[in-house]
Amino acid sequence: MSQGEQVGPLDEAVGYVLKRAATALRTAMDAALRPLDLTVPQYSCLEVLSQHPGLSNAELARAVFVTRQSMNLVLRGLQDRGLITRPTTAPHGRALPTKLTPAGRKQLKAASTAVRAVEARMLEPFTAPQQTRLLHDLRLCIQALD
Repeated sequence: MSQGEQVGPLDEAVGYVLKRAATALRTAMDAALRPLDLTVPQYSCLEVLSQHPGLSNAELARAVFVTRQSMNLVLRGLQDRGLITRPTTAPHGRALPTKLTPAGRKQLKAASTAVRAVEARMLEPFTAPQQTRLLHDLRLCIQALD
């Protein structure tokens, strides 16, 4: 690989720094959710279901960025704790629409508060316009790669 093809110092490579930021966010979220006995995928699942009740396993897996097999484990754990409900048989097709229970909504409220505190800590160095710009720029990165 020639000098011109090298990434250069990793701390100046956008992809590397973005991954470090994502990892730092995930670590902080894990710590914030641990006292609530939730993982990040479980929290994400509850959050998605609160905004889109009735999603199937496959739809939830895509929204939470896990495999369908992993989503089965997430859903089983949440169901065993009484935080979600799923019918035993599909009303049509094979999809089992999932919904939050009252206990799930209560747990989600506590988890959302914890996660919002992590996000606020992460964004503390930014002004409101800078936060808006960061969100816009990250969306542009996603669009460029999709």
